[in-house]
Formats: sequence, structure tokens, C-alpha cells
Amino acid sequence: MGDAAEIRLQIAGGVADNGTSPATAAPPTMSERVRWWAVVLVNIVFLLGGQSVASFLGRIYYDQGGRSLWMATVVQSCGTPLAVPLLLYFRRRPRSTAVTRPPLLKISAIYAGLGVLLAADNLMYSYALLYLPLSTYSLICATQLSFNAVFSYFLNKEKFTALILNSVVLLTFSAALVGVSHGSDGTNSSVPEGKFPLGFALTLSASALFSLILSLMQLTFDKVLKSDTLYDVMEMQFWSNTAAAVVSVAGLFISGEWSSLDGEMDGYKKGKVAYGMTLAWTAISWQLATVGMMGLVAAVSSLFTNVISTVGLPLSPIVAVIFFGDRMDGVKVLAMLIGVWGFLSYIYQHYLDDAKVKKILAERLADDDEHQTVKLNTE
Repeated sequence: MGDAAEIRLQIAGGVADNGTSPATAAPPTMSERVRWWAVVLVNIVFLLGGQSVASFLGRIYYDQGGRSLWMATVVQSCGTPLAVPLLLYFRRRPRSTAVTRPPLLKISAIYAGLGVLLAADNLMYSYALLYLPLSTYSLICATQLSFNAVFSYFLNKEKFTALILNSVVLLTFSAALVGVSHGSDGTNSSVPEGKFPLGFALTLSASALFSLILSLMQLTFDKVLKSDTLYDVMEMQFWSNTAAAVVSVAGLFISGEWSSLDGEMDGYKKGKVAYGMTLAWTAISWQLATVGMMGLVAAVSSLFTNVISTVGLPLSPIVAVIFFGDRMDGVKVLAMLIGVWGFLSYIYQHYLDDAKVKKILAERLADDDEHQTVKLNTE
């Protein structure tokens, strides 16, 4: 991902880290583009796979007797030790000396701040997943793209075109439809009665905070680290999630929930082994999702990352209907279709940006060839 600053011009039509525009930046070679796309595709698989499996296991945890909200929060960030081998591997590799590392105190404060925000966001998602059926939860989570479009405009200088505005309005309307139709929220999941308004508000708040975190991560890569190598991605992922895990574990003990974990394990419907495996695979899934998320933020943008995150929008409600008995009424189907429409609007905007940048680069190469030919003829 070290070449992403230039190559991502092919995706978003942005500005490279050295201040060059698409019209003046050197076009990437074919090998660079293939390598960049390979990294992006791997991160997409990590994000979508990890996010889908983690949400599915999170709902299973509650349905089978799990009730510790802080434990559900801890597993969202406690998988950081799995990143240590990669962190050590990339640390040994030769790194460019062109970019000066920021002061240790400054970067430590940033990672700690991101960790606290992540812990708060994870806790809100834990409450939301307990209070809402998976299908409803997934549809409301799609609003994170709307929030991220706004944060990216103000913090990351992303373009706000008519198509992106259309996407924001549609996704917001989709969530609003889900919000007013909660009376028909039938499900076989163990969802507490009367908690829909709180679950809706927490999911909406968590989506907004998650979008802010993504924009702040992109801002850190662009303005503080001024680098987006694999080592920088793994370092941010490791330390911010470590800080989030520390905050979550502290919350587990301060709340007193730790004392009920033995009873929770004994009362788990599928048994103690299933209890441990559910938590372990949830932690691994969230770890993979986080690596993919930060990799995409560094390689492309926070807004693009959120778009990829919402790709699973049409799938989660369907999975919830099959495995959890959620009722998929007409309003939810309409909300899902509107959400997909909003998602496709944003994807089409990326297509237009990509075509525009390719045209600029092609014209620039043609001009260079023409100037070279004239020069040779003159000589």
C-alpha cells in the first residue's frame, strides 16, 4: 500500500500526498496497479467476511444465553494479539526515510483517543444488537455511509456531488422507514420487549461515531503519519484496538459483569465449549474486519471503506430471515431496496470519477508522446 497515494487517483480522483493533482501525477505502472488492486481486494474480503460473521455470531451469543454487554464489547477489540506477527514482519522490512515520523507522544495520544472512541462505538453496537433483530440492525447500520459522506466532506475534503447527496438522502430515508415500522418487527431471536426505540437510537449513534472514526483515521494517515504503508496500517490497527480493549476490559470489571461470567457460561444453551468458541471466533472475525477496514481507509478513503461495508446490506436481512426467523415485511423490503439504490448511486459516482481520471491521464500521455515526437523531428 506504499504506492497508494498515487494509485488511488485511479479510484477517487483525489490528490496525492505530495500535492499533485491527477493531471500532473505520474501514472502508475501496470504492476503497481495490479499490486494495488490485489491489496484492495484482500482488504475487501477481510472487511466483508469479518463483519458479516461477527454480526452473525454476536446475535447467536445473545440468543444462546449470553447477556454480558461488556463481554460482547471486549471481543470486538481483544483480537489484537493476532496482528503481532504481521506487525513484527513489516517492522523488519526496510522503510522509506523520506517521511519523518511524528513525535511518539503525539501519535500515542491519537491512538489512545481512537481507542476510546472505538470502545464507546463497540459498546453502543453491543447494546443495539441485543435490542434489535439482525435484519433491522443491518438496515439501520447502512446510515453510516450518510454520516461518513458528511464527515469526509468537512474533514477529508471529499467531493460532495449530486449522486453522493442522492445516496445520503436515500440511505437516510431507508433508515427512517425502518424506524417507523418497528411495530411489525417479528423475530424468533431473544429481543427484549419495548427496547426498539433505544436500540434504534443506539444503532444510529454508533453508525455516526463509526463514520467519524473512519474519517479521523484517514486524516491521521494523510496529515500526521503522511504514509499509508502496510506497517502504518497494522500499527494503527494494533495500538488503537489495544486501547479499545483496555477500556472495554476496565468497563467489564467496573460494571461488575465479570462476576456473572461463570454463571453465563454454565447457562449457555449450547454448552461451555460453544460459549468459548463463539467468543473466540467473534474476536477473530472482528480482527479481520478491522484490518480490512483500516487497509481500505489507507489505500482509498474512509468514504470508500464505508461503501464497501454496506455491500452486505442486502445479505444480512436475508440471512436473518433464514437463521433467526426475522419477519421480512413489505416496509423492510422497501427499505432494503432504497438502501441498495443509495449504495449504487455512490458506486456510479466512483465510476464517473475513475473514468474522468483515466481520461485526464490518457490525454497527458498523448501530449507527452506528441511533444517527444516533435522534439525528435526538430533534432
